[in-house]
Amino acid sequence: MNLDQVVRRHFPDTEARYTAKDSILYALGVGFGAEPLDPQHLRYLYEEGLLAAPTFANVLGHAGFWAREPEYGIDWRKLLHAEQRLTMHAPLPAHGTVIGRHDVMGVRDKGERSGALLYQRKSVTDAASGQPICSVVTTLMLRGDGGCGDHGAAPPELEPLPEGAPELVLEVQTLEISPLIYRLSGDLNPLHIDPEIARIAGFERPILHGLCTKGFAGYALLKAYCDFEPGRLKSMALRFSKPVLPGDRIRFEFWQPQPGLVRFRATVPAREQVVLDRGTAEVA
Repeated sequence: MNLDQVVRRHFPDTEARYTAKDSILYALGVGFGAEPLDPQHLRYLYEEGLLAAPTFANVLGHAGFWAREPEYGIDWRKLLHAEQRLTMHAPLPAHGTVIGRHDVMGVRDKGERSGALLYQRKSVTDAASGQPICSVVTTLMLRGDGGCGDHGAAPPELEPLPEGAPELVLEVQTLEISPLIYRLSGDLNPLHIDPEIARIAGFERPILHGLCTKGFAGYALLKAYCDFEPGRLKSMALRFSKPVLPGDRIRFEFWQPQPGLVRFRATVPAREQVVLDRGTAEVA
């Protein structure tokens, strides 16, 4: 990796215009269609009084897959999405235009054989008012770029979960078509639809997008702790541990060590795998 080029990269602002249809399509991709007769679910699916899922902000104003551009020297085929942090400053409107502003926050070298972590930061504001909506930090594991050196800042480490049994458990069913719906919200990576590409990447079949799994986690948090009020989900951070396959049933396990703070993880019981780990959410 050409560290100097990476950290000096200039990101153009990204404008994203989205409609009520886009908000509904996103909600369908991350679990809100599970109970179509329930009035609380319908608030995210029906244009009358429509609400936007907070996690939709993760994908709006995306900077694109710049890491594959040759001048940065990143071995992008070995890149993994490692962690994602989202902090909401205001509820996301159900439709509108937003501006994404981006920078490379920092790089942490884990050694020549262990790769490097790259932290990319995004701030999203309302285009009309300038109101800050959210801040996002994406952590990328660059498995082929260890030995590059450190630069800049890094977010605090995600802490291990509390010991003992979870206080609350919620299971959510994904669908075989979940990645086919979710990709229409902007992530067209063929890994999530093309069986041949998935096999080349080492998977038996296309997998669910990591941010789709995070969207299901956001849905579970809204249902379990926020009474489906989007403004009550203030922040959310997690680590991606294993991929979810379309059709998997996801088990979310929650702990609440203090008011306003929720710790969580997600497993796929059928394979006894942890798929999301070290989750932390702030709720009101």
